[in-house]
Amino acid sequence: MRAFATLYEALDRTTATSAKVAALAEYFRAAPAADAAWALAFLLGRRPRRAVRAPDLRRWAAEAAGIPEWLFEESYQHVGDLAETIALLMPAVDATDEAPLAEWVERHLLPLAGQAPDAQREALREAWRRLGGSARFVFLKLITGAFRVGVSEGLVLRALAGVSGLAEEVLAHRLMGRWEPTPEFYRRLLAADTSDADRSRPYPFFLAYPLEQPPEALGARAAWVAEWKWDGIRAQLVRRAGGTWVWSRGEELLAGRFPEVEATAAFLPDGTVVDGELLPWRDGMPLPFGALQRRIGRKTLTRRVLDEVPVVLVAYDLLEHGGTDVRDWPLARRRAALEALVAALPAGAALRLSEPVAAEGWAALARERESARGRGAEGLMLKRADAPYGVGRRRGDWWKWKVDPFEVDAVLVAAQPGHGRRAGLYTDYTFAVWSGDALVTIAKAYSGLTDAEIREVDQFVRSHTLERFGPVRSVEPSLVFQLAFEGIQRSPRHKAGLAVRFPRIVRWRRDKPPHEADRLERLVALLPP
Repeated sequence: MRAFATLYEALDRTTATSAKVAALAEYFRAAPAADAAWALAFLLGRRPRRAVRAPDLRRWAAEAAGIPEWLFEESYQHVGDLAETIALLMPAVDATDEAPLAEWVERHLLPLAGQAPDAQREALREAWRRLGGSARFVFLKLITGAFRVGVSEGLVLRALAGVSGLAEEVLAHRLMGRWEPTPEFYRRLLAADTSDADRSRPYPFFLAYPLEQPPEALGARAAWVAEWKWDGIRAQLVRRAGGTWVWSRGEELLAGRFPEVEATAAFLPDGTVVDGELLPWRDGMPLPFGALQRRIGRKTLTRRVLDEVPVVLVAYDLLEHGGTDVRDWPLARRRAALEALVAALPAGAALRLSEPVAAEGWAALARERESARGRGAEGLMLKRADAPYGVGRRRGDWWKWKVDPFEVDAVLVAAQPGHGRRAGLYTDYTFAVWSGDALVTIAKAYSGLTDAEIREVDQFVRSHTLERFGPVRSVEPSLVFQLAFEGIQRSPRHKAGLAVRFPRIVRWRRDKPPHEADRLERLVALLPP
């Protein structure tokens, strides 16, 4: 446990990429396979679910620290992070337990989920007595389900590549799909043999960067394939050895969620992997994303839901053909093979080809892009016709050229502390617009302000609090911010009757008093027909 805590400290105290990679490589070279497997899982965001109720954890921590609960709560409000609060308040211990990370996880962390509250209390008190310093803090982070550290998957892959001598692309593929953090898995991950016996395993997704320059800077229009950028669930359809698997970009196996897509896969030849977008689709057009949420949120799919919200996979790319990895083929060749596969499917199949947008020049394509919202799309994707299918987010070959976002001026009405380095600051904001003489909330946003602006808003929240609801503070409605968002839809679950997609802060409207913020009617007018 101490070695993993030392790694956490090393990663947390530097922003230098080379230093992070060096610290990761040093840890993975020295760690036993059992520890390395769990460390890898935690670094890649595969955290165990919280097993202890937060109110119980706060109460037991106050008892162990020998302070009243009100003082613990005040400390928590000030610090903003539960694990850090407990670590700061616990009595210091002289030594850190030398048991390895795997033992702490498997014998002390995971069993908490099946224990009664009294047993949990005693187990936690024992852990707090045995762990000190950063090891106690890291273990608390794992208990609360809030373990985060500033490394990307790319940095972890770079470190593992240096340790194993394998290509990052090979490691990325092996880490896709279902795997358990066991010593056996970790050894297979770094093994020289690149064969893969897991038939269900998808490929790493290739992701695009936003286009931040005029498209003309990309060169000749003929060198690029343009497609509509749809707003659904990015997914891979895997067909191997008579089996079908549908994976989301978040590496969730969507078994049984989209039976019409799985049924269509039976008509594909074995050794086929298709990259695409799951979309609710009717009469040649996508339905609003809210329709897809009806499918996502149900454990059981009734015939009525299947009829009302039919789903298709709009195919973007072909990654495996006839059992061969074809990601190195140029896009034009992969697309030709994909077109042949889709053309051979029976009529009404729930697999559709993403049609290229026909426009001979960049100016004509820009005009087509303006019609995106009317088609239910977010904009355009631009893909170099001779590009291979890459791994992760890479610049140069794929770009997303989205339509300009919607914007609204809204009033800050509540805030709560952030996480990580912002745990002691109020950085998570709730915004509202006017409906009659009242403010109704429309969005929460967490990004878009500078560090200086965040500190200024934090001081405002602390000095203009109206009420407290746990970590949340409602504030005097005085500050106005311009928000941007990608889409809007009706939502009976929200008081405003609508929900916005991907809201973020554009700027602080210091020039605008709160009574000049936008009204709900303006947002209602933006709703699709």
